[in-house]
Amino acid sequence: MKRITLPCGASVPALGQGAWHLGEDPARRDEEIATIRRGIDLGMALIDTAEMYGDGKSELLVGEAIEGRRDEVFIVTKVYPHNASRRAMRTACDGSLQRLRIDVIDLYLLHWPGAVALDETVAAFEALQKDGKIRQWGVSNFDTRLMRSLLTVPGGKAVQTDQVLYNLANRGVEWDLLPLLRQHRIPAMAYSPLEQGKLLKTRALTVFAKKHEMTPAQVAIAWLLAHEDVIAIPKTGNRKRLEENAGALARRLTPPHLGELDDLFPPPAGPTPLAMI
Repeated sequence: MKRITLPCGASVPALGQGAWHLGEDPARRDEEIATIRRGIDLGMALIDTAEMYGDGKSELLVGEAIEGRRDEVFIVTKVYPHNASRRAMRTACDGSLQRLRIDVIDLYLLHWPGAVALDETVAAFEALQKDGKIRQWGVSNFDTRLMRSLLTVPGGKAVQTDQVLYNLANRGVEWDLLPLLRQHRIPAMAYSPLEQGKLLKTRALTVFAKKHEMTPAQVAIAWLLAHEDVIAIPKTGNRKRLEENAGALARRLTPPHLGELDDLFPPPAGPTPLAMI
């Protein structure tokens, strides 16, 4: 498993597992739990969820899936913006810890920017760290302007990641956000690397994958893994698809491959508003 080092020094898998929508369909629960556990077996031990996902159902499912394997996994979950104040974040964090059945969250993210001032949110994170409820904190869906602001807030430079929509079809972050993160040695975490499956249906990707004896999903994930500072978190509740995703680890893209993909999915030619799902 390729690994990425966070600013705090922690080493995490470059390929993890997303958990959006998992836990919402009782009929799929057993397979979803088996999928997460299979992912852990394959080294995809970074698991990303959020209190928002299914109003806690995703965290509940993840908690069940990692039972007895806490020492093997790196848990990322996210707090609602309206819970980003010092008082509300403590309550939200306690709820996530209870649903996940763990004593400490490895990485706690602000899900997207909201009305609470950044200095108060950072102070709330720091208070949770002091109390041993979270190990590290970060943000999600922060554009370049907001990241610059965060880095000027007292304690803001302790941010560990910015989780953003990033895939072959959405490369706007490459213009200025990724360079800023690299300047501060902050890895990006790429959610929806398959564009919720829509990317896999594009003719360009299908033709490229067939030509190079890969699946479209493996190409899309391998493209992200070709970056030295990007963590990819594809979501699936199906073991067969998870194993397909994991196959991207063995399919390293060469510079000619990457050049071909640049022609098919061009990088940004200028500043682009941050895309979100």
